[in-house]
Amino acid sequence: MEKVKIGVLGVQRGNSMISFSRDYDKCELVAICDYWEEGLMKKKEELNDDRITYYLDYEEFLKHDMDAVILANYANEHAPFAVKALKAGKAVFSECLPFQTMKQAVELIETVEETGGFYMYGENYCYMPAPREMRRDYQKGLIGEFEYGEGEYLHNCESIWHGITQGKPDHWRNNMYANFYCTHSMGPLVHITGMRPVSVIGLETPYNERTARMGTKEGGIGVEMVTFENGGVAKSLHGVGCSRDSVYYNIWGSLGQEESNRECQGVTAAIQIFKSLDEFEGENKGNKYINDYPIDEYAEAAKSYGHGGSDFYCMKEFVDYILGNKDADIIDVYEACDMFLPGMFGYRSVLAGNIPMEIPNLRDKAVRDQWRNDTWCTDPKVAGDMLVPSYSKGNPDVPQEVYDKVREKWLNK
Repeated sequence: MEKVKIGVLGVQRGNSMISFSRDYDKCELVAICDYWEEGLMKKKEELNDDRITYYLDYEEFLKHDMDAVILANYANEHAPFAVKALKAGKAVFSECLPFQTMKQAVELIETVEETGGFYMYGENYCYMPAPREMRRDYQKGLIGEFEYGEGEYLHNCESIWHGITQGKPDHWRNNMYANFYCTHSMGPLVHITGMRPVSVIGLETPYNERTARMGTKEGGIGVEMVTFENGGVAKSLHGVGCSRDSVYYNIWGSLGQEESNRECQGVTAAIQIFKSLDEFEGENKGNKYINDYPIDEYAEAAKSYGHGGSDFYCMKEFVDYILGNKDADIIDVYEACDMFLPGMFGYRSVLAGNIPMEIPNLRDKAVRDQWRNDTWCTDPKVAGDMLVPSYSKGNPDVPQEVYDKVREKWLNK
């Protein structure tokens, strides 16, 4: 295979992946799918490329001659689409999130195992410059044994809520819980250390005026205090109802500490990195400061992509792996679980009064058997009799006029 033939599901979030598939010389964009016909036709007009086929139907899209499918659809719907793609013989790059129920998690894992297909979780924040550098240093042993970490993804979404929810009361973003969208904060900590989270205590901040104006039913911010398999502890902080944006990562090890800049400091998220490392424990050598991107041959090209260049690098690793580079930096289905389950079980902890919750190891079939029929979630279309509220104190009553205002703003734009 000289080039990977790629199809993208989702023209909105998938825009970055569409650009990559046209720009990177090792792949070729051959198909795009979206049920939103207006958006799909606008993309067709914009690209003006007869080599690309456009689909409104996912089943027909999967019949196209292509090697890989990029899932950039709704974040709570990735698993069923990934299962279908894997069964159709396609490699899968699944954008955030990997699944929304334990039942979906079990089916996804077992489909990967049974088909032998290639699945990569597209947690792009792992590929921002600072987390990438931290991972390299950790793997080299420069940071030492993991002791403590912090990950933040705080995003005040009020100004863009109309564009990403279109004023739909049943949109997944309006029905998620505060701990749900956790892998931007938790994922890099898992990927840097390569260790599995084993337990979590979850917390949730109160529903606030911003979330009320947006129409989302969740608490403002979700927090997970996570214990890793070696006993190290991490704090994961994320939410859409916060007053300011912040992306930030911090790793403490037995040989010192590394941290990124914060987005709210006026520098693009997780670009700068501060190091304070010892060759031997206790020397306290002081700080080394690195500014801007770690340099490699793709650094300039990556700068034009979103999320600090991470949209470029995660796709590059996916394509390179398909083409035979088994040393590519990928995130497999098991690590995807390790990134998401702290949030899911963090909210279970919130609902149970903030008690510690064990995080299941879904690599073990015996453990999977305990969860294969579990549909616990906040999505009424999926949960059945295991539906839980989006806010721990009960779903707030959101007047229809709130959604009407958000939709009017979207239509006017």
